[in-house]
Amino acid sequence: MKEIEIIINGDKLDRVKRILSGFSDNGIFVTQGFGYGHQHGFHQVYTRDDSRGVNLLPKVSVRTVVADDLVDPIVNEAVASMNNATFGDGKIFIRPIEDAIRVRTDERGDAAL
Repeated sequence: MKEIEIIINGDKLDRVKRILSGFSDNGIFVTQGFGYGHQHGFHQVYTRDDSRGVNLLPKVSVRTVVADDLVDPIVNEAVASMNNATFGDGKIFIRPIEDAIRVRTDERGDAAL
């Protein structure tokens, strides 16, 4: 099992939900936050003025846990769908999950998903 976390701008949330629901019905967890990447929150950098500070931009984190064999197809579809070749397209993180337990039924592993 792997956890996939996709950090995006909020306007891409519907696209990510469609992609994830097309591969799995395990559910998702969405959180909102603020952050910045390489450009420190600015859309385009044309100046060497470093006194501008840092802009925190609104971001959405979408997380799900899927079986190992679904990771590559989900990631490939997400990258193909969200890639605009611009800053702010997002990031995808993949983490191993040691175990999962459904509390209601005590199912474990892939069955708990």
